[in-house]
Amino acid sequence: MEYLGAFVIIAIIVILLIIIVRNIKIVPQANAFVLERLGAYHSTWGTGLHIKIPFIDRISKKVSLKEQVVDFPPQPVITRDNVTMQIDTVVYFEITDPKLYTYGVERPLDAIENLTATTLRNIIGDLELDSTLTSRDTINDKIRIILDEATDAWGIRVIRVELKNILPPREIQDAMEKQMKAERERRARILDAEGEKRSQILVAEGLKESAILKADAVKETKIREAEGEAEAIMTVQKAYADALRMLNEANPNEKVIALKSLEAFEKAADGKATKIIIPSEIQGLAGLATSVKEVFATDTVSD
Repeated sequence: MEYLGAFVIIAIIVILLIIIVRNIKIVPQANAFVLERLGAYHSTWGTGLHIKIPFIDRISKKVSLKEQVVDFPPQPVITRDNVTMQIDTVVYFEITDPKLYTYGVERPLDAIENLTATTLRNIIGDLELDSTLTSRDTINDKIRIILDEATDAWGIRVIRVELKNILPPREIQDAMEKQMKAERERRARILDAEGEKRSQILVAEGLKESAILKADAVKETKIREAEGEAEAIMTVQKAYADALRMLNEANPNEKVIALKSLEAFEKAADGKATKIIIPSEIQGLAGLATSVKEVFATDTVSD
């Protein structure tokens, strides 16, 4: 009997330990547990260690406090100009009150989907097709505001709403595709024309620069030729002047002067001149030499 009593006590202790361990709960980060006591809401557990009373307390719902995303299937909507299109939406939301989220509405996601579809139809019904296609951001903001106000009573905050796809009827899509194709072709033609224009401008500028460079080269050549000719003339004149000065400084005799005179006449009569005029007063070589000497003397005085 003693062994039986000890076994029972040990069994009871083990059972109690198991019960205690099973009722120790740890709430992870970004989560919340809704606790009921005897079937009624009691409290909301936040992150950390918690112990519930066995057989009395019950965790009613585990709620994630992270931002959540739900993608709703396409909804048929009709614009003000009677165009039916398919629009699917994406809703980003987070749970701000786990109690309201647990007890506020049955199947909250289904409720959000139905509310989104109704709101979308109301907004699109006031817009024409063109406005619907070009006012996506405005539609997103309107839906978000309406959903956020409606879901506040459910402990939900709608962060943003996105129209994922807007699909008009097939014939309108074909017309839009044709229009887009025509627009792309028009832009391509414009780009080609601008490229051709730019190419012609570059060619013209190249020809212009080439002509300018050629003119500058011809100009530079002529300037250098003129400078070369002028320099050659100056060199010859300087050499001639130096020869006269050296001849004068050497005090040449009459025979040298006569020889130079004959050389001068030889150059004058090199075949290019058809006539040579000799002064009539020069009767002989001695008179010619004397005249040349006087000329040299005159040049010396002038210098």
